[in-house]
Amino acid sequence: MLGLKLATDPRWVNIVEKNIEEILTDHAWCEQKAVSNSISLVISYPEYTEMVDEMLTIAKEELEHFDLVHQKIKQRGLVLGKERRDEYVNDLYQFMRKGYKREIALVDRLLFSALIEARSCERFKILSEQISDEDLKAFYRELMVSEATHYTTFLSFARKYAGKEDVDKRWQEWLDYEANVISKYGKKETMHG
Repeated sequence: MLGLKLATDPRWVNIVEKNIEEILTDHAWCEQKAVSNSISLVISYPEYTEMVDEMLTIAKEELEHFDLVHQKIKQRGLVLGKERRDEYVNDLYQFMRKGYKREIALVDRLLFSALIEARSCERFKILSEQISDEDLKAFYRELMVSEATHYTTFLSFARKYAGKEDVDKRWQEWLDYEANVISKYGKKETMHG
């Protein structure tokens, strides 16, 4: 369904389980970045009313997710750590086309966003099936559904606003690039690491 070309090694969960505090903190900051990304799309492309409405909805959902993760952190007697740099996202960002018309830049921003949501969804699915902590298993199952919806939303808007751009071709290019990027990750107890 997600179209990802390289699956996460399921043994990644073993790494995550050794440091639940780190995965929860990293996850919380990923949600905050998702809020910022949605708001940034609204600021950059206010003329796309339907997209603005949907990005505001996604921003609210992602902020709610941030709060939910923060509650999990507090329930476990932990404290939200400092924001982490997401090297995976930064590596993906390098593939973004720059210096192009606004419409092409928008398509890439939306595909970039869809890809991050797809990978997050895949990681949530692994956690919902493999992690031994039953509370977190249920928690990630619920979030997985939301991430899948966000993924399809970004992809749909990329197709809607593409103009003459071949979105399916560009999406395949993104998927190929991401497979190369993600091959370097999966060895840390972070959401994309």
